[in-house]
Amino acid sequence: MLIVIVLLVGTIYATPNLFVKQPAVEITGALSATKITPELGEQIKNRLEQDKLSYDKIEITADKIIVKFNDTEVQLQARDAILDELPGSRKNYAVALNLVSTTPGWLQSFGALPMNLGLDLRGGVYFLMEVDMLTAVNKARERYVNDAKAALREDKVRYLNVKAVLANNDHEGGLEAKFRDTDKRDQANLILRKLFPELSFDTFERDNAFYVQAVMTDQELINTKRTAIQQNLATLRARVNELGVAEPIIQRQGDERIVVQLPGVQDPARAKDILGATATLEYHAVDFKNDVIDAVNGRVPAGSRLYKERNGQPVLLKKRVIVTGDQVINAGAGFDSQTGTPNVSVTLNDKGARRMGNFTKNNVGKPMAVVYIETRINTEEVDGKLVKKRSKTEEVISIANILGPFSKRFQTTGLESAAEARDLALLLRAGALAAPVEIIEERTIGPSLGQDNIDKGTLSVIIGFVLVLAFMVMWYRGFGFIANFALAFNLVMIISVLSMLQATLTLPGIAGIVLTVGMAVDANVLIFERIREEVRAGNSPQASISAGYDKALSTIADANITTLIAALVLFAFGTGPIKGFAITLSIGIVTSMFTAIMGTRAIVNLIWGSKRLSKLSI
Repeated sequence: MLIVIVLLVGTIYATPNLFVKQPAVEITGALSATKITPELGEQIKNRLEQDKLSYDKIEITADKIIVKFNDTEVQLQARDAILDELPGSRKNYAVALNLVSTTPGWLQSFGALPMNLGLDLRGGVYFLMEVDMLTAVNKARERYVNDAKAALREDKVRYLNVKAVLANNDHEGGLEAKFRDTDKRDQANLILRKLFPELSFDTFERDNAFYVQAVMTDQELINTKRTAIQQNLATLRARVNELGVAEPIIQRQGDERIVVQLPGVQDPARAKDILGATATLEYHAVDFKNDVIDAVNGRVPAGSRLYKERNGQPVLLKKRVIVTGDQVINAGAGFDSQTGTPNVSVTLNDKGARRMGNFTKNNVGKPMAVVYIETRINTEEVDGKLVKKRSKTEEVISIANILGPFSKRFQTTGLESAAEARDLALLLRAGALAAPVEIIEERTIGPSLGQDNIDKGTLSVIIGFVLVLAFMVMWYRGFGFIANFALAFNLVMIISVLSMLQATLTLPGIAGIVLTVGMAVDANVLIFERIREEVRAGNSPQASISAGYDKALSTIADANITTLIAALVLFAFGTGPIKGFAITLSIGIVTSMFTAIMGTRAIVNLIWGSKRLSKLSI
C-alpha cells in the first residue's frame, strides 16, 4: 500500500512536466484610464491574420489580453505587430513576452507544477556586469566628509573648510579639514581619529592655515570595494526576485564583476533596465523666498540649487535633502484615488520617518519637491578607444504643498505611467546599488537552443535507460523485469521530487539523472547476485530471496551513503552547473534506495511470496 501511494503521488507531481509552457504575448493597461475591451482583442486578431502570424488562442479578460503561440519566432514578430496596432500612445499599454503554463487546472489544484528549467534548457539571458569601484570609493569619502562636519559641529569645533580628497583610479580617498589655529586643528584631530579609526591621519601647515588629512588605508580600500560588491549582489538578487525569475544565478566573478543568469526571461531589454538602473528619489524643500529667474541667470543663492521639472520648467530647491531613497523600506505602485494618475506609496525606516516628521511638522502649507535621480554608465568609442561615460538624470517629478504632518507612510505622485511607477517601486524596494554597474557582456540564449539541449538530454536518458533495461532482462530474466519496473518508478520519483521542490533542471542535472539510471540498478545487481549465491549453496528459493535482500542491505547502504556524502559536498561547495548535477544525483540516490530495495522486494513478494518454488528465474 505504501508503494502504491508513493507511486500515485509521484505520478501526479511528475505529470505536469509533460505539458510544455506556451509562448504568449500579454497586453495590459498601463494607465487606470486604459481599458481592455473585446474590440481591442478583435483588432489584434485581425492584425495577426493580416500579417499571416499564426496563433493558437486569444484569451480576453477584464484587465488583460493573452495571445498564445506555438512558436517563439512568431511570438516575437507578433509583439511588434501588436505594438503597432495599439490605439493611442504606446505608453497607455504594457506589452510583455511571457510563457504561460498549459498544465490542466485539476493538476494545479493539487499544487502540481512542472520543474523549473535552467538557462541552458529554457533559454534566457546572461549578463556580465562590472562595478564602478571609483564611484564606490568616492561615495565613501563623501560619507566621511558629511560625518566629519556633523561631528565637529556637535563638539563646537570651528573649521574653515572640510573637503574631500578625491579618489582617482587606485589612489585612496578621504578628507581634508582646514583650521585657523593649531588648537582647533589638534582638537579636531582627536575627534576625527576616534570617529574614523580605519583611516590614516596626518597634520600639516600650508598658506598660514592648519590642516588634518585622513585617507583610506589599503585595507580600508579593499573593505570598501568588497562591501560595494556584496551590497550590489544583495540588491541585484532583490531586483531579480521582484522580476519573478525562478532560480536565477547571481554570483561574484573576480574583484569587480558580477554574473547574472536569468532563465526563461524573454524580454532582456526590461531585465537590463531594471538590473543596471540606479534610480532613486530625494525629497527637498522648495526655495520660494528667492527668485528662480535670478538662479537661471547664474545667481543661484547659497544653500539652494537649480533643477528642472519634466516639462523643462526651472525650479529652485534647497540643497538639504530631507530623506533619500536608501531610507525607504517598502514601496508599492498604485493610482491616486482622486486624480487616477500613477503613484508610489512609500514607507520609510525609523530614521527617515523622524526626519520627514520633523520637517513636515514645521513646514505645513509650504511646498516640498520630489527629485527623481537616475545614473547610468555607457561605454563610447572616442579616438579609437573605449571610454566610460557616466550620465546622470535629475528631474523634479512632483511639487506639492504639505497639507499636514506625516512621517512613515505617504504617497509620491507625478510619474508619467504605471510602468514607471512599478519600476520605481521595484527599485526602491530592492534598494540602491552601492555603485553603478555597467553591462560589459550580454548573451541571449534562445529557447530553440534550449529545446535542442532538452532533446539531446532526453535522448541520452532514453538510450541509457533502454540499454540498462536490455542488460537486466538478458542477465537476470524475470528478476530483471522487476528491476526495470523499479528503475522506471525511480525516474518518475526523481522528476516528481524535482517538481515538488520547484528545483531547477539544468544540462548537468540531466547528466546526473543519466548517471542515476546506471547507478540505480547497482542495488538490484548486488541483491540478485546474492540470491544466486544462496541458490548455488543449496538453499530453497524462498530462503535465498530472503537472504539475498537481508545480507546485501548493509553493502548497498554503505555504497549509497558514501556517494550521497560526495553529492552533498558538491552541492555545498559547488556553484551553478555543479549544484544542478549534485541535486539530481542526491535525489536519485535517495529514490533509488527506496525503489530498488522496498519496491522490488514488494513485487517479488507479490509474485513469488506465497508460492512453492523449485527454481527461480534469475
